[in-house]
Amino acid sequence: MNHSFVICTDSSCDLKSDVLRAWEVQSVSLTFRFQDSDTEYKNDDMTTEEFYGKMKAGAVAKTAAVNMQVFSDMFEAILKEGKDILYIGFSSGLSTTCNSARLAALELQKTHPDRNVRVVDSLCASAGLGLLVRLAYEQQQAGRSLDSVADYVEGIKLNVCHWFTVDDLVYLKRGGRISPTVAFVGNMLGIKPILHVDNEGHLVNVTKVRGRRASIAALADKYTELAINQQVGKVYISHAGCEEDAKQLASMIEQKHSVPTQIITDVGPVIGAHSGPGTLALFFIGKER
Repeated sequence: MNHSFVICTDSSCDLKSDVLRAWEVQSVSLTFRFQDSDTEYKNDDMTTEEFYGKMKAGAVAKTAAVNMQVFSDMFEAILKEGKDILYIGFSSGLSTTCNSARLAALELQKTHPDRNVRVVDSLCASAGLGLLVRLAYEQQQAGRSLDSVADYVEGIKLNVCHWFTVDDLVYLKRGGRISPTVAFVGNMLGIKPILHVDNEGHLVNVTKVRGRRASIAALADKYTELAINQQVGKVYISHAGCEEDAKQLASMIEQKHSVPTQIITDVGPVIGAHSGPGTLALFFIGKER
């Protein structure tokens, strides 16, 4: 393993802290608060059960990006140890977090001119970012240099496929992604959107199907359609309080392609605040996004 640099990311990757620790990856947390409160929480300050329970009861959560000072503090501590940094961050199409990291890196390069800080805008979200971090970790384990790993991540990030569905359209309506009329009619008719993260790192509505089971099947079909190596590819799934649906999706893919899902993880509050309980997302390496 190449110990000369540290991989860093942020909590939008939706991977548990013990997983990141096992990979020796450092992370900073985006924050959230509820509309009727000034109390600010980090992503892991509240269980997903409690968070989605509050959302179902009508609470509206607002999220905040990581600021430059938080990155400066994390990066400075690593640089003082004589190590370089590869930060792989939340899509700039969804958050200003990555830009804050870039500004912190530029400032620190002035005071640490002999150190290297590479910032990669992943254009990814949730466990799609987690998958990209995992790939970087594997390259680091193989002894690759910082610049080699950073270039590899830049080269493969637009092959990280993100396919989502949501259970209740009200949360997409709140975020301005669909109109109130579309949300009302869609919920009445059981319409479920199929969305993905595009090459600019934005969440885009692609198509819609009728009913939850059809939406889960549609996600599995995207794996069949786009996965580069269907038999040995990495499959990650994240979910917002719908673990049984996540297991069903994993089972569909494994039955068809004999590839097990490597990680099933929770959609954390920072992502879930925008997509709502019942979000189900599939991530894998594809021919294109």
